[in-house]
Amino acid sequence: MSVVVVATISPKPEHADEVRQAVLETVPQVHEEPGCERYSLHQGRDGALVMVEKWESPQALATHGKAAALTALSGRLEGKLTGAPSVTVLDALAAGDPAKGAL
Repeated sequence: MSVVVVATISPKPEHADEVRQAVLETVPQVHEEPGCERYSLHQGRDGALVMVEKWESPQALATHGKAAALTALSGRLEGKLTGAPSVTVLDALAAGDPAKGAL
């Protein structure tokens, strides 16, 4: 069963460009991780970076959490965020058109 995650990273204003660049450079590496079905970066109007993720299984998500790309990114972001990233793991409640009602 796939796992959907929404992760929000809030950079300090003076580090916004540097944080965005670090995340952009990490995305292609994560796309190559086993079990990555979606890893899609968005930017909120408040400057927060929001990653919408879909992993093929809880195990794939757990592996991602320990993978080299995410570990390296964490080091690059140290001291540049307003706080720890917010990570929400979601369970689908499909409704309506199956093609539109779930990720």
